[in-house]
Amino acid sequence: MPSSEPSLEARTGAHATNNFNLLRLLFALMVVVYHAIVLPGAANGQRLESWASLGAELGVQGFFVLSGYLVWASLERSPSLGLYAEKRVRRLLPAYVTVILVCAIAAAALSPALRADLGALGRYLGWNLAFLNFMAPGLPGVFEGNRFTEINGALWTLKIEVMFYLVLPILAVLLRVAGRLRWGVFVAIYVGAEAWRFTLEQAGPTQGGLLVELSRQLPGQMSFFITGMALWSWRDRLRWPLLAPLGIALLALSLAVPQADPVRAAGLGLVAVWIAVGVPRLFDAAAFGDLSYGLYIVHFPIIQCVIAAGLFASPVVGFAVAGAASLAAALLLWWLIERPALRADSAYRSGG
Repeated sequence: MPSSEPSLEARTGAHATNNFNLLRLLFALMVVVYHAIVLPGAANGQRLESWASLGAELGVQGFFVLSGYLVWASLERSPSLGLYAEKRVRRLLPAYVTVILVCAIAAAALSPALRADLGALGRYLGWNLAFLNFMAPGLPGVFEGNRFTEINGALWTLKIEVMFYLVLPILAVLLRVAGRLRWGVFVAIYVGAEAWRFTLEQAGPTQGGLLVELSRQLPGQMSFFITGMALWSWRDRLRWPLLAPLGIALLALSLAVPQADPVRAAGLGLVAVWIAVGVPRLFDAAAFGDLSYGLYIVHFPIIQCVIAAGLFASPVVGFAVAGAASLAAALLLWWLIERPALRADSAYRSGG
């Protein structure tokens, strides 16, 4: 539909005047730092791991908020469901498939145990390409001397993202039917998601780890997506001088008081979107490409390789090598795979 309002891509692409690129990169780095601390096992690092774990959790949840905001906007602005699906596939799949295949090929080249068990390689490829990474997280002879043996433990969030993409058109219909009462749908989904997560987390210690794991999946994470969707829907009515302090207060409360955890999605959503659109752009975080997604999906196996090479014997050396290698891999992934796979009219392709 023609509109005088700038397109979503123009406002969120590499040359946008907001801070979405910066936030996505920061959220990715929060996860990278966590894995760089936890995977090698920092000496006397229990407290450090605890803080890093909270940072990674906020990073993942922040990604979900921004995804709710931006992907909902993308669906609303797409003239057809097919175009929406095409944009999601082009943005997500090429880089994801590349990382899975490169890891599998490298593992097969380096591990005699894996070459002797090609069935395990097939299972790894099948489950991971289907986003069911938990079904085949490791490979024979690969990282068996490391603290953890997973090839790419960061990918567990991608199936949640894909599930959100799939359910979003259904939500669009529901919200269209609700009309002026759509706020009730947003509230119901938020409350339902938090109830699901809280119930399973409480039952988890007595019923086994499966319930806790289920609480981390959809619909347990839907409160973060739906917060982003709601903020996009009412973007023209948001009054940041009032909402920004409210968001900060809710986020701080959720972090300080465990019983207030259900308000974290609202607080984090308000803070993240306020920084993205309510604050002047701080700097161009995509000056060399939109690296957040690539960095997120490549860093874990790179850190595992650096650990296996013994470089984390010196934490400073390990951090430096893993960080530089992850950044280089993200740059290559962007320029060789991600950017060429985007539509010709995508502002991200002209991003620099």
